[in-house]
Amino acid sequence: MASMTMIDAIRSAHDAVMERDERVVVFGEDVGFFGGVFRCTAGLQEKYGPTRCFDAPISELGIVGTAIGMAAYGLRPCVEIQFADYVYPAYDQIVSEAARLRHRSAGDFTCPLVIRMPVGGGIFGGQTHSQSPEAIFTHVSGLKTVMPSNPYDAKGLLTAAIEDPDPVIFLEPKRLYNGPFDGHHDAPVVPWRSHESGDVPEDYYSLPLGKAEVRRSGEQVTVLAYGTMVYVAQTAAEESGVDAEIIDLRSLLPLDIDTITESVRKTGRCVIVHEATLTCGFGAELAALVQQECFYHLEVPIQRVTGWDTPYPHAQEWNYFPGPARLGRALQKAMEA
Repeated sequence: MASMTMIDAIRSAHDAVMERDERVVVFGEDVGFFGGVFRCTAGLQEKYGPTRCFDAPISELGIVGTAIGMAAYGLRPCVEIQFADYVYPAYDQIVSEAARLRHRSAGDFTCPLVIRMPVGGGIFGGQTHSQSPEAIFTHVSGLKTVMPSNPYDAKGLLTAAIEDPDPVIFLEPKRLYNGPFDGHHDAPVVPWRSHESGDVPEDYYSLPLGKAEVRRSGEQVTVLAYGTMVYVAQTAAEESGVDAEIIDLRSLLPLDIDTITESVRKTGRCVIVHEATLTCGFGAELAALVQQECFYHLEVPIQRVTGWDTPYPHAQEWNYFPGPARLGRALQKAMEA
């Protein structure tokens, strides 16, 4: 075991899988020589050479399109989109090619591709470095979508994603890269910090996609969260005094509906929290599924606590985020009935 930040864990996952499987290649903008803008691939080019870890032109469409071709012909590419905000030029390649290749070819071709990208705000990056677009991927049949909340999960889930036979969107909350990140010396001091590092095995291991984790047991209300919001939920539960059970989804698709329904049927209440905007966010799908599976167990309506329905507000960044106070009010409201 070693103490690792999420950045360290992601780098370690690349290393472990590249060492085991020469088909794995890693590339993207500044990924090779420099090691990525967040240093998630630092040292890989030195160790494995410029044919297995290399820099790509500034063309997200080109990066993903090239990776799809590589995957179709036997390689296992893991590409980095520098910020999730930049993925939109590649969206057609992801949806029309990567997600459909297995089905369109009746299984003659597969697309074992991982697309990594940092998501979310908290670094004062403004509208073009702060988005949380997970819902546009969970809507697409043929894609898997993963978002870890800690270094241990980040390594194990990335390993599983690279080894998966189908395309995986791997979303990395940038506020968790070195522990939840204030992002600026003038940013508010936030109490909902994870540890900046965690114990992570240095050797190879993987975690199954599609399995949630109960981070906090409770009897009164179920909170569904992922990424940075797991820590917001933990602090909100402690500060509000509500005995909340917190489920870290880890994998949005495939989704561990069994763990979710078991918890909601026990508590009779459900609050969903995510950083992305409210309308058509992934929380809407979660609410529909909980309503469908747990209707006769629900004591109160399902609540969603989310980012604002507005383009990302640079000047109001820390008000935009669902924080412990806002989530705590939702927990208290859930207990009123």
